[in-house]
Amino acid sequence: MKIAFVLFDGLTFLDFAGFYDVINRLNYFEQTKGTTWETCAMTGQVTDESGLTLKVDRVKPNLAEYDLVFVPGGMGTRKLRFDEAFIGWLRQAENVSLKVSVCTGSLLMGAAGFLTGKKATTHPNVYNLLEPYVAEVIQTRIVKDGNVITAGGVATSIDLGVYVVGLLAGEEAAANVKLQIDYPYEMQGVVENE
Repeated sequence: MKIAFVLFDGLTFLDFAGFYDVINRLNYFEQTKGTTWETCAMTGQVTDESGLTLKVDRVKPNLAEYDLVFVPGGMGTRKLRFDEAFIGWLRQAENVSLKVSVCTGSLLMGAAGFLTGKKATTHPNVYNLLEPYVAEVIQTRIVKDGNVITAGGVATSIDLGVYVVGLLAGEEAAANVKLQIDYPYEMQGVVENE
């Protein structure tokens, strides 16, 4: 499996780091060994909404090359959803097996057309901004609708990572990851719509 972390200026670092720290543990398990990942952006580096600068692995790769594309949120999403160059690049992921977002990353997935006719969620403060892109906004923490998974606010990124590990490597692997990261919480608010 090959994962693309789609980064951009104005992202919320924890949106990315919470999911990344959990999902990179897929290599610990036999069924997902060999998983690779790359940070991808429109430029060689991005700056999060607090001023932290991150160097990315690849500039504008073809996102169709990946098996899973992850889009974090952040204040930068408000404008970026109207950026034709960025959204055009993100649309390359249309046929990717699994498209995943946390927080307002769902606004970008919506702008790219990935949420049309689907149920989805986002940060609770911006449910109204998600409404034009979806069939229904579900006010919960994680929504899986077919091959698209959206998650709520910032801290949900860790739950989302555990959930996706469970999908890809099994529930025992997910439980193992929770022990590794000393994560004592039970996942709640998961809605699945096949």
